[in-house]
Amino acid sequence: MFKKVAGITSAIVLSFGLAACSGAEDSSSSTKSIGDQVDYKIVGIDPGAGLMKLTIDEVLPEYGLDDWEVIEGSGAAMSAALKKAYDKEEPIIVTGWTPHWKFASFDLKYLEDPKGIYGGAEDVHTIARLGLNEDHPNAYKLLDQFNWEPADLEAVMVLIEGGMEPEEAAAEWVSQNSELVDTWTEGVESVNGDEFKVLYVAWSDVIASSHVVENVLESVGYDVDLVQVDAGPMWAGVADGSGDVTVGAWLPTTHADYYAEYEGKFEDLGSNLHGTKLGLVVPAYMDIDSIEDLKAE
Repeated sequence: MFKKVAGITSAIVLSFGLAACSGAEDSSSSTKSIGDQVDYKIVGIDPGAGLMKLTIDEVLPEYGLDDWEVIEGSGAAMSAALKKAYDKEEPIIVTGWTPHWKFASFDLKYLEDPKGIYGGAEDVHTIARLGLNEDHPNAYKLLDQFNWEPADLEAVMVLIEGGMEPEEAAAEWVSQNSELVDTWTEGVESVNGDEFKVLYVAWSDVIASSHVVENVLESVGYDVDLVQVDAGPMWAGVADGSGDVTVGAWLPTTHADYYAEYEGKFEDLGSNLHGTKLGLVVPAYMDIDSIEDLKAE
């Protein structure tokens, strides 16, 4: 099996030593293969992500990328490595997704996926614990009506990346988008400090969306406990009722295994955002267009 994975230590080494592989200042880089330029490494995110599983278990073997490794780390580590390489115009390949602030900050492109392994656009779903409608009908109604566009989410992400704390960025965005937010709170009655727990993973998009939801729930009187966990515990927490909701479930691909594992133990309120994308991402200055181009000749 082509499970080529390097550990977090390798990710750190890669983020600080990418220039050793190749770079804009390396006069011999133009004669090197893409694999040689990046030391046959793809910078990934946390190992529990469906994007990682898909890349390791399907993309590498299907495209014959036997010599390639996917570096485990986190979304933040991936973004840091990308920024470091981009600032020096060095080559780098990362696992990427849209929406993400990096597309607003850098000139990037997805590598073509002629085999269609990464699939089409995914949706981000709101997943609630069973019985939420009976226990918290107003929160349930608000969350059921929560829906926005990728550009809305990216606007919050850019504010956070620009230096704002997530709660500050959420408040700023909510104050500037009252018309949309009013559609979420339509028919919702205020409560008096009812406790409510939102679970989320430390992905930049989910951090942004969860803080926006926290802000709006608190505006109608809920006392929100926002709890950061890994993807597995996020799903498990909603399934066992220790958490009330997550608004960061990527489906049908990224969180497919968790959805299947806990099916029947949660309520899927449906999509809150449509138009996501998964794939391998490179800076636009790199002379490569397809995943097929990564295969050694």
